[in-house]
Amino acid sequence: MCYYVDSSLTKAEIKKIYNIGFEGTDYVSEKFLNGFGHSLLQVILDDNSETATSANWGLIPFWSKDRNIQKQTLNAKIETIAEKPSFRESINRRCLVLVKGFYEWKWLDDKGKQKHKHYLKLPDQDIMALGGIYSRWHDKLTGQELTTFSIVTTQANELMAQIHNTKHRMPVILPGRMQQEWLGERDIQDFAFPNHEAELIALNLDEPLEPTTLF
Repeated sequence: MCYYVDSSLTKAEIKKIYNIGFEGTDYVSEKFLNGFGHSLLQVILDDNSETATSANWGLIPFWSKDRNIQKQTLNAKIETIAEKPSFRESINRRCLVLVKGFYEWKWLDDKGKQKHKHYLKLPDQDIMALGGIYSRWHDKLTGQELTTFSIVTTQANELMAQIHNTKHRMPVILPGRMQQEWLGERDIQDFAFPNHEAELIALNLDEPLEPTTLF
C-alpha cells in the first residue's frame, strides 16, 4: 500500500517542471508525511490541469455523512476500484498526486517485528506523479467543500514485491508521457501492472546499500 510519502517539494519546483502556478490552501511540505493525518498534498486535477492545487488525503465520497471514512480510503485498489461504493463514482475523476517519493517497509520476519524502511523514487527526476482519484465533498456542519483523494495502487512489480513482501502492492506511478493519459479518458485498467510500470530506485534507509534499480 502507500501510506507515507515525501511531500517536501516546493511550488517553485512544480512551476519549473510543469510550467503551472499553484492555487489553493497551502499544502503540508514534509520529508516524511503520514497519510493517516489526512493532510493536504499538492495535486493536479483533470478538470483544471493548468493549475496545481491541494487536496486532503483520504477520499470522502459525496454520500458520506462525516469524515470517518477517510482512514479507509487512503488507497484504492485498481483491480476493484469500479466495484467499491467509496470509489466507483470517482473512477473518472483523476488527479496527479505530486510527491518526491514514498516509503515502504520490508518485513524481515513472519510477524513484522523486524523491518527495513525503504525510500522509493524515480531516477534523475525531482517529482513523482502518482495516479489518484478525487471527490468533492460538502461538509454540512461547516458548509465547507473539501477536495479529497485516494492514491490508486496496483500489484507490485519485481522490485516492489521484494520490498513490500507482505501484500505486494505499489502505487500507480506515472512518467511524464503517461500523465495526460491518466487525466484523460483512457481506461484505468490500462495502468494496472503488468500493463504499465515505471522505473524505480529503492534506498534502504536502515541498512545503507547501493540503490536497487528496476528497469
